[in-house]
Amino acid sequence: MSEVKPLTGGCQCGAVRYRVRGEVGYPHLCHCRMCQKASGNFFLPLIGAAKKDFEWTRGEPSWFHSSRPVRRGFCQACGTPLAFDTIGGDHIAFTHGSLDDVAAVVPIEQSGVEGRVPFYAALFSLRESQSNRDDLPGGIDDVASSNCQHPDHDTQTWPRRNS
Repeated sequence: MSEVKPLTGGCQCGAVRYRVRGEVGYPHLCHCRMCQKASGNFFLPLIGAAKKDFEWTRGEPSWFHSSRPVRRGFCQACGTPLAFDTIGGDHIAFTHGSLDDVAAVVPIEQSGVEGRVPFYAALFSLRESQSNRDDLPGGIDDVASSNCQHPDHDTQTWPRRNS
């Protein structure tokens, strides 16, 4: 039996990081209105893992009880949505986009489709362009040179220390 490579991820600022050792399951896009609100987006991609295989490796999320049985974890510092936890359950769901390697897990289903926005199918036919951010005074170069986003891998310390 081969060992599953651990998955790592975390929030945008790096204050909260996690690791998943073991199998993950039910990678899906949830279109329900509650997930739309929690993510500030049209849907929320989630992946499940057994709580015994999931650990917070830096910091801890803050929690919002979005309903009696469910709490949602997020980074208090930067606001990144990180987790969906059913109280008393033995599994936790974490946000797909918070993975360091987003492409490592492929969604298999869409759930909560009754809440899917009517224009969802048309999103893939929209005009495409590269990010140039000419709307910002320094453009994309200014964004790149002042980026405060945590890198897509574990670090010993964060935030980065200036020498």
